[in-house]
Amino acid sequence: MLNEKNTVLVVIDVQGKLAQAMHGREDLLAALQKLIRGAQALGLPILWMEQNPGRMGETVPEVKALLAGQSAMAKMTFSCYGDPSFIENLESIGCRQVLLAGIETHVCVYQTAADLIQHGYAVEVVADAVTSRKSPDHAIGLARIQAGGGHLTCVEMVLFELMRSANHPVFKQILGIVR
Repeated sequence: MLNEKNTVLVVIDVQGKLAQAMHGREDLLAALQKLIRGAQALGLPILWMEQNPGRMGETVPEVKALLAGQSAMAKMTFSCYGDPSFIENLESIGCRQVLLAGIETHVCVYQTAADLIQHGYAVEVVADAVTSRKSPDHAIGLARIQAGGGHLTCVEMVLFELMRSANHPVFKQILGIVR
């Protein structure tokens, strides 16, 4: 199970027109907002990535507003792990459990998961906080992640797993987020 002291959230490429073209876009954005707010309440570190922002645009306002005070890391590789600044930031945080959220499931999320698993990280993809333009691509991406040793979770499951108890100091705050 995930441990709040050893878990980092990675938000991948929720940008511009591409984000608007995603299958289930409204559900994705709602899930991402809950996940980010929950991660912040729990004090999880968050790494925020943007794919080629000069061409793809900035992170959508619904997500960017929640990450105020942080800076996105620009990347050109599809896998976040292909970017040296991502690796440096991830290693400096020291967490070995990684939650992945964002787009697209079958490209950047999948490749990031595969690389992280190969480098010894425990990877959980937040299935309701990832998607692709086409539903079949999303399903194939999730299947490949699982076949490669990654695990699937959902926003509510991961937040309650990290708290472990209704006695957790932020339980009421998390309850308000997921409702």
